[in-house]
Amino acid sequence: MKKTTIADVAKLAEVSIGTVSAVINDKNTVKRETRSAVLDAIKELNYRPQGSARTLKIKRAERGSIGLLVRELDNPFYTAVASGVRQHASSRGYVVVLASSEGDHRYEEEVTSNFAHSDRRGAIIAPVLEGTAEIEHLFRLKMINFPFVLLENVKGIQANVVSIDNIKAMKKAMKYLIDSGHSRIVHFAGPAHASHTYERIDGFRRAYSESHFALSNDMIVPVGAHMENGYEKCIEYFQKRPKEDYPTALVCYNDQVALGVMAALNEMNIKVPDEVSVVGNDDIPLSRYIPTKLTTIHTPMFELGVKAAEILLNNIESSKPLPIQRVVLDAEFILRESTRTLIPTPEQKESEESGNSYEPIEDNSSL
Repeated sequence: MKKTTIADVAKLAEVSIGTVSAVINDKNTVKRETRSAVLDAIKELNYRPQGSARTLKIKRAERGSIGLLVRELDNPFYTAVASGVRQHASSRGYVVVLASSEGDHRYEEEVTSNFAHSDRRGAIIAPVLEGTAEIEHLFRLKMINFPFVLLENVKGIQANVVSIDNIKAMKKAMKYLIDSGHSRIVHFAGPAHASHTYERIDGFRRAYSESHFALSNDMIVPVGAHMENGYEKCIEYFQKRPKEDYPTALVCYNDQVALGVMAALNEMNIKVPDEVSVVGNDDIPLSRYIPTKLTTIHTPMFELGVKAAEILLNNIESSKPLPIQRVVLDAEFILRESTRTLIPTPEQKESEESGNSYEPIEDNSSL
């Protein structure tokens, strides 16, 4: 099948090639009616604008490159996602170019614009969310028919998305804690620019609403996404409270926050899990190798990257528009050593009644 060119778009829209180029590059020199005609032609022909570097001769075995924009370069979550993207892209002849916004929305706009107007053939994006007024750059990508896949759902835009069922995952963790006798549970929540933050808060709230315990606003504490955030907020949180007001369990936004929390608790001589149980999220490798192994939610990070790359490349290689895909992957609750049950077993009850002391029984199995 003959490849669609910028000349084909110009012919269908009945304008010059220069006018099509001006629309693609978002120049304000084109009348609204003309711009609309060009965008309609781009969509009808499924034309993908190409960067200047695309004019170079590429070996047959190479398909070009795709962009991967993550939110935090030092986050093991994105390291695993990037590994999945790279493996699948490489198997199909593509190179992956990695960038990180570090939570900076303006820089995200610059990177996505660079991807769209260079020789990148598409992009996978972990977006910085600051409300619907801040997603104009994503609409621009759609307007020029630049293929992209989001790693989080963004309200107000129809796009391919591969994400995790964070609400369901959080409810699994909370169900274990509540069924284990924990009633004073606090959530150390993530950054405001991530939809995962709000989804996990939603799961936390729903779990409480389905229990017979009451939820108060001070049980959700904004923290962040990094180890130092967990460490600093944990010290601040516990130093303000008498021991009798300590929560029996902390559910953290991610494993990095949880590891910072555990370091802070150890420094304050608060024992994990004897005095406070700690739950993470993501199941990064380090969570399995610390002295008190972390109970966490296993997120299929590598698989997330593979699926996002698969959807993106299918769209890049298709000669016609494909239906939008919204893929939601399940997460698994992993029980390790950083949590304990507060409900005694029959043997422990018998020991209590007879006046003998007992030690909590560790359970390191996976749910």
